[in-house]
Amino acid sequence: MKLRETQRRMAKALMLPLAPSGRMRKRAADGSLMSREAAAIIKPNHRLSSVERLEIYSRSYWFRLLGSLAGDFPGLRAVIGDRAFERLAVAYLSDCPSRSFTLRDLGSRLEEWLRKNPAFGGRRLTLALDMVRLEWAHIAAFDGPEEKVLGPADLVGLKPSLRVGVQPYITLLELSYPVDEMRIQVNADSSGAQAASNVATKKRYRKFPGLSRTRPDSVFLAVHRLDLSVYYRRLTREEFRLLSALRARRSLAASIRFAFEGSDVNAEDRPPMLQAWFAAWASFGWLTCRPRKRKGAHSS
Repeated sequence: MKLRETQRRMAKALMLPLAPSGRMRKRAADGSLMSREAAAIIKPNHRLSSVERLEIYSRSYWFRLLGSLAGDFPGLRAVIGDRAFERLAVAYLSDCPSRSFTLRDLGSRLEEWLRKNPAFGGRRLTLALDMVRLEWAHIAAFDGPEEKVLGPADLVGLKPSLRVGVQPYITLLELSYPVDEMRIQVNADSSGAQAASNVATKKRYRKFPGLSRTRPDSVFLAVHRLDLSVYYRRLTREEFRLLSALRARRSLAASIRFAFEGSDVNAEDRPPMLQAWFAAWASFGWLTCRPRKRKGAHSS
């Protein structure tokens, strides 16, 4: 058997989900006996059979994946419960096996998968989806790419036609529940807080008691990083719309108009509000300069 074929068969065997007992399944996906498949790709030794040796690798692989997913989504686990999360994790990884060389990307398809498999979210599906979106944004913010920063000094004399961009590692979220508070509480409970919010955590979310009585309400959030730490920053509706428009490459003037469409903010209050926003964003390093592309051969 050629090396490449051996590697493919072993990978296929390792990626077969474990049995409910946590042991390797007795039959492969095609119905063949796993003992025969193991004998074809790995030799026994004086202590272990081929299938027992293969099982060591299989269990190590799956326990590592399950542990990594649980570590990346502790908020989701707190929302739906330990047993439900374990069922969700196994089903998700079975349907969406890892395609990346790094475990960092393991949960990249979890939101899409959960929307297609809502039963795994249970009665708290909307809350679960909000938490998944927040926790994936947390991962993206931690090590996502960064573009050249537009600093405070660069804001002097901004032209209305200028395209101001938003750092790609920032995720803008419109949520139905205050999952930022909840995630911080989960971190505090596990003594591993690695995110901060500009909203004080309320004790009523500890272990999420009475959550069923909490009514959904719009929460606008920016998930970003600063000095190698991840932060959750609450935004007003207008601030959220402005950042979203800038990210969509609208001009500064068009973005401001979009931000205040249907807003109750008085016209005279808008200039100081905009000044404060842009000053804060620049100090955080959120803004990037994206000059408008010229029409012609080099335009996209």
